[in-house]
Amino acid sequence: MRCKNIHTFVICAYEESKYLEQCILSLKNQSVETNIILATSTPNEHIKRLCENYNIKMYVNEGRSGITGDWNFAYSRCVTPYVTIAHQDDLYEQDYVKNMLLYMRKADNPIIFFSDYYEIRNGKKIYNNNLLRIKRIMLIPLRNRYGWKSIFIRRRILSLGSPICCPSVTFVKDKCPDIVFENHFRAAEDWEAWEMLSKRNGSFVYCYKPLTGHRIHKDSETTRIIESNNRRKENYIMFRKFWPAPVARWLNSLYTKSEQSNNTIQ
Repeated sequence: MRCKNIHTFVICAYEESKYLEQCILSLKNQSVETNIILATSTPNEHIKRLCENYNIKMYVNEGRSGITGDWNFAYSRCVTPYVTIAHQDDLYEQDYVKNMLLYMRKADNPIIFFSDYYEIRNGKKIYNNNLLRIKRIMLIPLRNRYGWKSIFIRRRILSLGSPICCPSVTFVKDKCPDIVFENHFRAAEDWEAWEMLSKRNGSFVYCYKPLTGHRIHKDSETTRIIESNNRRKENYIMFRKFWPAPVARWLNSLYTKSEQSNNTIQ
């Protein structure tokens, strides 16, 4: 089965990730064949060799780089109606695309699709820890497809944090702006994007199957951001979009504690 006229995986590659080839293989091994391209602002022999080996077209971002710049550039290179920005360290289960297409067909006016996920720590798949359990509880209202269209429900969910796993998201391009990620943050840029999209009429399509593996390791951008304390500051700004300052400070304190499970020492 093929869906090359519908969907594209665009891999965001940076420097020389030792996990990039595993990411590529997880996309190549999808049960539904789709498009795969790669975008980078740091072209090098490692990335070029893998693109040549797996017949993947590489696009070089010569404009604004950084997380948001690279993601927006990658997104802009895709011409299909559905786009998934694949993070170079992460993995996709074999039936990710199959499930995405099935759930999209069930939805009324979809904006994004996203799935549950597991963590990858020291090569092992971790399906349950405190952070994952909290996020699944937050998303319970979206397990029923009749909640997908509710702006009220998804904004109430996002007012308590960001349970949406960024690499699991597929965007419907004609329902999203050309610039999905604003250049305001280094840590909460995805939460800011979901908050912006949550105001639009349409569906946030949620699949509760863990279809994506998010890798946690000491060199990951997520780990570096948490250790630099930038995330706490940005999370507070996001909470203030929904709550008065005292409530935002209290929620931010709780949220920061929950995010410490990203510590690779655990």
